[in-house]
Amino acid sequence: MIKVTVIDYGMGNLRSVSRALEHCGAEVKISSDPKAILGTDRVVLPGVGAFMAGMSALKIRGLDTVIRQVAAAGTPLLGICLGMQMLLEESEEFGLTPGLGLIQGRVVEVPAHTPTGDPLKRPHIGWNELLAPGHGKGWKGSLLEDTPVGDAMYFVHSFMADPTLPEDRLADCLYGGISIAAAIKHDNVMGCQFHPEKSGASGLEILRAFLRRP
Repeated sequence: MIKVTVIDYGMGNLRSVSRALEHCGAEVKISSDPKAILGTDRVVLPGVGAFMAGMSALKIRGLDTVIRQVAAAGTPLLGICLGMQMLLEESEEFGLTPGLGLIQGRVVEVPAHTPTGDPLKRPHIGWNELLAPGHGKGWKGSLLEDTPVGDAMYFVHSFMADPTLPEDRLADCLYGGISIAAAIKHDNVMGCQFHPEKSGASGLEILRAFLRRP
């Protein structure tokens, strides 16, 4: 049985993520203990709320350093929603705030208007279809390897990731004609802007793919 540690830093829907992983067959521990986090097979960084508050909570507990050690060790690391955003270098939310720096790029606000100038409701809440990004690398060997293009996932966010390298965009979605990075990946570090634990059978299949990663 794959052992997964869900990082507890005082923010995030820990129980729903943990229950979803357990449903997929994992042995799950919720912990802020560095030994538990560094000694597990997989690590999940969940999160809801503001980027600055999330990074502050990680730093107070020394977990920013621990997460970087997880990534350096090659352990599969999955960030969800705010957890995904904190994987990047910095965020513009409430002023420029440094992130974990595990994936190149910046977190920016979802635009207030569509490309045609119509108002765009924020936060972005609801179901959106996953689309393959333009670089053509596909989803084989990734979180989405068993996810058909067009499957819908559940999103709740006002800010979005803007990866520097196009190849780090694993999947996109369209919101009011705006292309949003729905999933990102760089080596063993990956993230979902959507909530797989709230996305029904398709979301659970993504978590199973995470558990299957070598």
